[in-house]
Amino acid sequence: MTAYNRPAVNVDLKDVIGRAFYDSHRAIRSQSVHTVVEEGGRGSLKSSFCSVEIVLWLLKWPKSHALVMRQMGNTLEDSVYAQMLWAIAILGLTDSFIQKKNPLRLIYKPTGQTIYFRGLDDEMKIKGIKPQFGYIGCLWFEEADQLRRGENAVLSVKQSAFRGSGDNPTLTLISYNPPPNARNWANRYAREQQPGKLVHHSSYLDAPRKWLGKEFLDGADWLRKTKPLIYRHMYLGEMVGSGTQVFDNIVSRKITAKEIAGFDNIISGVDWGYYPDPWVFIRTYYHAATRTLYIFDEARGNKMQNAVTAEIVKGRVAPGELILADLSDEKACADYRSYGLRCWPARKGPGSRELGVRWLQGLNAIVIDPVKCPCVLQEFLEWEYEVAPDGTVLPCQSWLTGKGLGNMLRTPWPRIWHSGACRAIRGESAKMERRCQLGATPMQEGC
Repeated sequence: MTAYNRPAVNVDLKDVIGRAFYDSHRAIRSQSVHTVVEEGGRGSLKSSFCSVEIVLWLLKWPKSHALVMRQMGNTLEDSVYAQMLWAIAILGLTDSFIQKKNPLRLIYKPTGQTIYFRGLDDEMKIKGIKPQFGYIGCLWFEEADQLRRGENAVLSVKQSAFRGSGDNPTLTLISYNPPPNARNWANRYAREQQPGKLVHHSSYLDAPRKWLGKEFLDGADWLRKTKPLIYRHMYLGEMVGSGTQVFDNIVSRKITAKEIAGFDNIISGVDWGYYPDPWVFIRTYYHAATRTLYIFDEARGNKMQNAVTAEIVKGRVAPGELILADLSDEKACADYRSYGLRCWPARKGPGSRELGVRWLQGLNAIVIDPVKCPCVLQEFLEWEYEVAPDGTVLPCQSWLTGKGLGNMLRTPWPRIWHSGACRAIRGESAKMERRCQLGATPMQEGC
């Protein structure tokens, strides 16, 4: 299929999409990506950008139709439908579109191309969309973090909607305000590196102030001063956590080859595993002056012999680089040494795990490369404290090892929580709170 000369748009796109979205626009225009994830806070203009790109897409590809979705169908008219009308108007094309309701749709007069609107509360309605010609080539999932089936919903819709596209170009737009919890599917999806996918973050700070208005800016500034955590989530679009995360000092960014070349004392680590727990390898560097830990390489796998994993490690470490390994398998350490690797077990004393966690929590930053170390990043971000039924965050429970309280597959949680044994443990936990290693002072031996 060849593109046609689209009608003249009598506006400067720089005055429509905002400077922060230039790279996203160029990527779509050049067809270097097929999926664009726009995450950001309130007033970041991500919805405005997506709606404009849909109109431009239809103008460029005259046999392509578009499908715009949110979770709830009863919210479409006042949200994405109104947003698309804004995009059409700002591009000077209001007279070129026919507005239809029951069901909601917008029809481009010159070609008959249609923008369909559907709620994902009834995915069967999407399967019923049959354009009179051409194919559905553009999808937009707005407020994607609210999708009940998460990525499964996206994959299902793409499979159904793009079925008749053949070799023609397609575009998927996904927009949302990042939820505070790292485990949310949208946050996980954004961290996953995939060919043809662009993830772009924006905030209201990237938008021209005159586009937002004084009232909006005053409200954001008031929240910044009075409730900074809410401000960071709502307006900056940051994944601030739910308040139960173990680590709040994680920095996800690319660690450059130039930085790595300057690391003078790299230490690698190995956690022995086979199946179902994986064998894991990481490379780290600790900068003492800034109290910053860098994690810049990882490898993992299941059901691999020591000789195989040793070859993987050899291809990643420098000659003579120290490798600290889990004490649980000293034979594996010996095997590594016989293969020419400087591998020694990490000696652990009582409470060493908790002391290690406390040390990590006390660092100024734990910098993790999201491309090279996606699994490590996910584990750090998603590690959370246990929470009681009333929402109370429980103190360190490492000392509970071996104290079975019941089978949660058979016994209702309230019965376990209110049992005598559990009440006794909660009472002891309260006593120990000040001497827990994850608290303000060292834990007593044997805790």
